[in-house]
Amino acid sequence: MSFTSPSFVLLVLAFVLLTNALSTPRARRVVLAGASAVFIGSYLEGPLEMLPFGVFLLFGYASVEALRRTRSRALMVASLLVLLCAFVILKRYTFIAPAVRSPFPYLTVGLSYVLFRLIHLMVDAQQGELSERISALQFANYCLNFLSFTAGPIQPYPDFAQQQHDVIVPSRADVAAALARVVRGFVKVGVASAILNYAFVAVSGRLLAPEAVAVSSSFWLWLASSVLYTGYLYANFAGYMDIVLGVGALAGLQLPENFNRPFSARNFLDFWSRWHMTLSSWFKTYLFNPLLKALAKRYPSGRVAPYLAAVAFFVTFLVMGVWHGSTSVFVVYGLLLGAGVSINQGWQVFATRRWGKKRYKQACERLPVIYLSRGLTFAYFALALACLWLDLPELMALTGRLGVLGVLAGYAALALGAALSFASWEALAASAQRLGSRLPKPLPRELAQDLSMAAQILLVLSVSSFFHKAPEFVYRAF
Repeated sequence: MSFTSPSFVLLVLAFVLLTNALSTPRARRVVLAGASAVFIGSYLEGPLEMLPFGVFLLFGYASVEALRRTRSRALMVASLLVLLCAFVILKRYTFIAPAVRSPFPYLTVGLSYVLFRLIHLMVDAQQGELSERISALQFANYCLNFLSFTAGPIQPYPDFAQQQHDVIVPSRADVAAALARVVRGFVKVGVASAILNYAFVAVSGRLLAPEAVAVSSSFWLWLASSVLYTGYLYANFAGYMDIVLGVGALAGLQLPENFNRPFSARNFLDFWSRWHMTLSSWFKTYLFNPLLKALAKRYPSGRVAPYLAAVAFFVTFLVMGVWHGSTSVFVVYGLLLGAGVSINQGWQVFATRRWGKKRYKQACERLPVIYLSRGLTFAYFALALACLWLDLPELMALTGRLGVLGVLAGYAALALGAALSFASWEALAASAQRLGSRLPKPLPRELAQDLSMAAQILLVLSVSSFFHKAPEFVYRAF
């Protein structure tokens, strides 16, 4: 079920109306379970497809309850190993022998995010954070919530459980804000990402075509494809988040934010605190922090402590990159992410020791440094994303055609171009804001907002009719 399809709109409408018409928490939980069942069922071609996924869920549920009662570390380790092995098999990683794979198709949409939630519950149960048994209905709603099933956001269970016990009726202002956000999300997905995807397919098709052999052509097509894909991915993913967070607010469910102006980030570490924030937070809690603690225990010297963080960052982001896909090119993606955050951490340690924390901070606040840092961050991320739209042979052929100097020149050119673009855009935006503040307001604020929403809806309908179909939500494949 596509997030821009009429069937999804009807499902959302029924879910919101039924939820607000019911006054008891249990009735609302039943409605959420029903909506999630309809949504997940739309991806199934037969009941057998749900069987392995169902066993995966049942094992997780049994493990959570057993750990809540026993708090056994040995059981925790054993359960995690079984769960991870099952995940690797179900995810169809290419290094798994074909004989181990299931003989029939089965549901993999949402599997990664269910795994994250199960590990979260298991760790909390073993540490004594879950004082009460989770009912089967509550467990199903947390793991299979249709608003966050395909790609998050990853909500902590205590927040979710509290909302399931409260009956929250949104105010008129809340409804207006939520509707505006949903419409804005459809504009991002149905208009911005559709246009960017159309342009990306056209440009990247030329890059990968046999006749595109000129190095100079490949260079510029590579940079243009990288920028277009990054814009498409952001518009698609952030638009999806606007839709589900807005729908959740209409039903009295507050999902956590997942984006916070990521292209304003001044370094790669800052970027991952702004992009897919709940995923970054999950990996920090359940991989980075335990790994850093183990390394600090093994190497207690204060001199090496800052560099241990670089090692922990590298391992964490390597795993995060590999998680994004089941083929070998995602190992390269993980290595690039790990290298980016590790170099970032190492540079910060070196710079503060070389020039002092105060001088380094002052240098970072200079306007040219800010925009150059943002450009370098954007360029690195955009070029690393090539692993999401190229397979390994294509990536190797492209880098071989460009050479090391060509790749480095491309990074420098894209970083400088991004820095100048950010500076120019923000200067224009500031000028427009100053000009707008001086002009008389011909319409009341509420009427202007209503007209703006109507215009956005018409824009979505117009662009959708041109493309016939909005691009599918890209992150559901990860």
